[in-house]
Amino acid sequence: MDFSRRTLSLVTLLLIIVALAAGVWWRLGGLKGSGSGSADAPDSAAAADLPETSGSTEFSTDVPQPVAGARVVRDTLWIRVKASGQAEAYRRATLSAQVDGDIVSVPVMENQHVAPGGTLLQIDTTEYALSVAQARSDLLSAQADYQQMVLFDDEITDPQVRAEREKIARARSGLEQKQVALRQAELKLARTRVKAPFDGWVANLKVVPGQHVATGTELMTLVDLDPIKVEVQVLEAELGDLRTGRKATVTFAAYPGERFEGRIETINPVVDPESRTGRVTVILDNNDHRIKPGMYAEISLDAEALPDRILVPRAAILERGEGTRRTMLFVYEGDANKGLAKWRYVTTGRENDSLVEIIPSDEGSVEPGEIVLVDGHHYLAHDTPVRLVQNVAAAGGRPGR
Repeated sequence: MDFSRRTLSLVTLLLIIVALAAGVWWRLGGLKGSGSGSADAPDSAAAADLPETSGSTEFSTDVPQPVAGARVVRDTLWIRVKASGQAEAYRRATLSAQVDGDIVSVPVMENQHVAPGGTLLQIDTTEYALSVAQARSDLLSAQADYQQMVLFDDEITDPQVRAEREKIARARSGLEQKQVALRQAELKLARTRVKAPFDGWVANLKVVPGQHVATGTELMTLVDLDPIKVEVQVLEAELGDLRTGRKATVTFAAYPGERFEGRIETINPVVDPESRTGRVTVILDNNDHRIKPGMYAEISLDAEALPDRILVPRAAILERGEGTRRTMLFVYEGDANKGLAKWRYVTTGRENDSLVEIIPSDEGSVEPGEIVLVDGHHYLAHDTPVRLVQNVAAAGGRPGR
């Protein structure tokens, strides 16, 4: 009897525990079921049309997010041709010795600026000065002989006879040859001094004082660095859109992130039959002489002009959506302090390395003067509060990828 009572108590306790567990399970399941039909859930059709906002939960929807913006413009879109090349001196002269002799002075050094006519090098003049003196002496002797031969020719009345006698006298005295010999000696003496042919900078100096040089020995190079030119090889298929005088944008490996503006000076009319390219020469101002000959360059040349186009920065364009990706951007709506990021689907057209054309369509468009977001906008949702800043990272935002 005692055993039956004990068994009955345990069974009763077990039934109570099972009943409590069932009640808890029913309460939890009922709460989940009631949420599935809530009137506050977003409409499924509207949600499907919104761009995906993965990562948007990382930002508070109450605090305006820092973003950068740029105005939509209506302007000419330039389609550009890209090429690579290297900087070259606008003028370059390799100077060589024009006479033999020992170098007595080199009053310049590499990277020194010299004016036109400035002395670059001096060769010993002793031998050449003596040659000039000898030539002058020989000329005086020849002039004396000539005067002796025509001493009484002024008495001859026939001008033709007098002219013929004078010609014979000059030949017999050697006057003509002595005059030429003097001019040659003077020219060699002058060539012992090497002068700068133009305003430039000394480069590749190859000789030192005391060195003996022969005629033709390379001495140094003189380069003109302002302006400076960049020569590039452009594919023949792209040459037809280029014109002299159009803008060129140049970047150098030596100055990453810095852009130099120049213009197309010449387009070679001959195409290389092996590489199928033509040479294009770009001119850049270089008054600070930062650009050196031989520097590697990347060049963007203005080629085809597309006027009257609605343009936005390339950074404004995003692609969102599952399956078929759709092109969109965010338009800023608000005042100077804060506003909202409004997504808008757009249709894009032609583009270059910095701008994209927006084509008006049923999908949507933008108008000149509107502000589109170009940084800090990759993780935004529609109607996210934002504020315009100059530097998104410095303002504590999340810069673009």
